[in-house]
Amino acid sequence: MLLFYITCPNNSEAESLAKILLEEQLIACANILPGMKSFYVWQDELQHSEEIILLLKAPKAKQAIIEARVTELHSYDCPCILSFEPHSVNAPFLNFIQESAP
Repeated sequence: MLLFYITCPNNSEAESLAKILLEEQLIACANILPGMKSFYVWQDELQHSEEIILLLKAPKAKQAIIEARVTELHSYDCPCILSFEPHSVNAPFLNFIQESAP
């Protein structure tokens, strides 16, 4: 399985992305974590903004299509889409992931 870390500009967009990816059976579940402050340089200017963290749990086989769909649906020109392969996942949860996003 993979865990995706995606930043969103607001809760509405994070919820929309989560719902679409769930309806398309690309992910098994999503978590939305509000209240993150981001600092970065964009187009040679220091930026800061409030963002939302969207965590997605999905089968590894869905990585490319998830990245493509998030890129297509996301409002940012350059969305942050990071994926991590957990070192260890308990068997019942891994089964849930695989059954939820076949």
